[in-house]
Amino acid sequence: MEDTKQAQIDHVRADIIEKNICPELAAQATNLVIGDGNLNAEIVFIGEAPGKNEDEQGLPFVGAAGKFLNEMLAAAGLERSDVYITNIVKYRPPNNRDPLPEEKKAFWPYLLKQLQIIQPKVVITLGRHSMEYFLPDMKIGQIHGQAKRIQFGDHKIVVVPLYHPAAALYNGGLRQTLIDDFMDVPKIIEKLS
Repeated sequence: MEDTKQAQIDHVRADIIEKNICPELAAQATNLVIGDGNLNAEIVFIGEAPGKNEDEQGLPFVGAAGKFLNEMLAAAGLERSDVYITNIVKYRPPNNRDPLPEEKKAFWPYLLKQLQIIQPKVVITLGRHSMEYFLPDMKIGQIHGQAKRIQFGDHKIVVVPLYHPAAALYNGGLRQTLIDDFMDVPKIIEKLS
């Protein structure tokens, strides 16, 4: 099973390159950052776009925000190898600017394919950019940490919006909020099982 999922993810990656998605982003990026982790994961984390370290290494969440994410995973009794981590946008935007709406829209079908391959029980959005695609018209400040069950294709999926770890690094007040929300994730998954 694992081989076929990996082959499917590799196909998604090849498709992005072949169809030249967001050529202006691709031209200035070092790597396409498709995602990393367990392809049979119950939890998929979705950030917004790769940063400088991610672009250099070709892996998501390997910089300061990634270290903080790893700390929170450990505190919640999880390891990176238990989960899958990706971003909506798969190339680093110049100077780490926010991804543009058209960039997110261009990559959205590929994110959906990844989720169809992995079939997680829970999607955890990190930051408002990934949240707004699953929970449009919602404000992260009002719903962070709350599990929302949404229709996803032909089945329902649980989405838990969290603040982005990078935001918590710059804003000390958000840090504890994010940790508290994160610590509830295992309870949410237990309820689903």
